[in-house]
Amino acid sequence: MTTTSPTQRPAGPAVRLGLRENRLQFTLLVVVNIAVGGLVGLERTTVPLIGTDTFGLTSDLAVFSFIIAFGLTKALTNLAAGALTARFRRRQLLLTGWLLGVPVPLMLAWAPSWNWIIAANVLLGLNQGLAWSMTVNMKIDLVGPARRGLATGLNEAAGYTAVGATALLTGYLATGYGLRPVPELLGVVFVTAGLALSLTVRDTAAHVALELAQHPKPPPSSEKTGLAATFIRTSWRNR
Repeated sequence: MTTTSPTQRPAGPAVRLGLRENRLQFTLLVVVNIAVGGLVGLERTTVPLIGTDTFGLTSDLAVFSFIIAFGLTKALTNLAAGALTARFRRRQLLLTGWLLGVPVPLMLAWAPSWNWIIAANVLLGLNQGLAWSMTVNMKIDLVGPARRGLATGLNEAAGYTAVGATALLTGYLATGYGLRPVPELLGVVFVTAGLALSLTVRDTAAHVALELAQHPKPPPSSEKTGLAATFIRTSWRNR
């Protein structure tokens, strides 16, 4: 009699570090960050004018309160993103960021009051803090320690180019179609593309594990690792 071994699942693709080795996933993440940048560039031209022309705001502080709301939310989310990656996978946080961004273009297009614009910018700050941060982290995971600078540079270049291009495009749309809703609906394209592509991107946990396995664990350090100590060390001591 012949015995048959139990059926085994085929092994997945080998995990390797490097830009060339992970070019498809890296390119997808670049396009995802173009969508992230496009969503934030959506409001740079039109929202201040919506504040003055649509809602009759006269105070500069009131008009630019949307930037304050966005900036504070994004800063706090960026701060929390590092801790969140210890509890959740990067892809989960990327998808969460995009889900939080889904209402943003619709709220900007049909907000009945300025408070809705501010609320949209809180959601936008959450979106940017999670989605932008995760695209950076995932690119760094893919390329490994030797190409981290290049990965970060490509990420920032793609994102901020999209910010500027979208701000220019919304200005042209506003000239031809008015401040709302046509320019803001461009954001629906960015949200749809960003969310769809994020669903196709693979998580990079295996790449993180591979890099850790290739580098010996450093000896214990006496340096404090709390938030305040890390801020002081990275801002002043290790310059």
